Formats: sequence, C-alpha cells, structure tokens
Amino acid sequence: MFKKILVPVDGSETAWRALNNALEIGKKFESEILVVNVIQPYNNAALLAVPLDHATINQGNSELEKVGDKVLELAKEMVGSYPHKVEYDMEVGHPSERIIALSDAIVLGSRGLSGIAEFFLGSVSSKVSQYATVPVLIVK
Repeated sequence: MFKKILVPVDGSETAWRALNNALEIGKKFESEILVVNVIQPYNNAALLAVPLDHATINQGNSELEKVGDKVLELAKEMVGSYPHKVEYDMEVGHPSERIIALSDAIVLGSRGLSGIAEFFLGSVSSKVSQYATVPVLIVK
C-alpha cells in the first residue's frame, strides 16, 4: 500500500515526530522513505515587493541551502538503521507544490517553522492535505 513515503522536514518538532511515524509505518509496509527539505528562495515577490539587490538575495538563498543541509543531516541521524531504502533530497520551490509533486504517500507535521509566512500563505500541511491525490497523514 505504501511503497514510498515522503516526509518533508524543516527542523520543527512536528517534522521530527512525522519522520518517526513514517519510519514506523514504513517498517510495517517495507516502504522506501524519501526525506525532503524544501527551501523557498527569496525573491522580490516573496518579500512583498521590498527592493533588495541581487547579491543580498543570493546570500539569503545560500544561507537557506546551508540550513536545509543541516536539517537533512539531522534527519539522517534520526533515521539511523532503518531496514529499507531511504533517500534524502533538497528541493527548491513552494513547499506544498513540491511536496505534492514528489509523493506516493505523505507523512508531515501539522505545523512547521514558517511563522508569519504561514499567516499570509496558509499552512503547508493544509494545502498538501487539500490538493494531494495520495494518502496524507498529518502528525501533531
């Protein structure tokens, strides 16, 4: 039933709980796990038309990639000796869109680290559960 389970991680406590739940489900169904961190790069539109120079935007995006790498490293430590295939990937784009595009089944946390962006854009978990055509488990 669950051949491949996608687990988006952003470093939040609910993301780590979702990863633990996905590993337990995956063991029962002998599932492959895809752990993904999605970074949404800065651009002028994302910053509500605040004008920034190109160098500042590139520096911010570089920092986001470094944080994403660290989050994926933490995920590798948590996964440990999972008995089936595990892949790790960093994606660039809008989180809910990338998560939906990559998935066969999704296990994600109910709230991430998005803060004020969540207020304006809506919850990633809400959008994923609304638009995904595959099973979605939201972990609190």
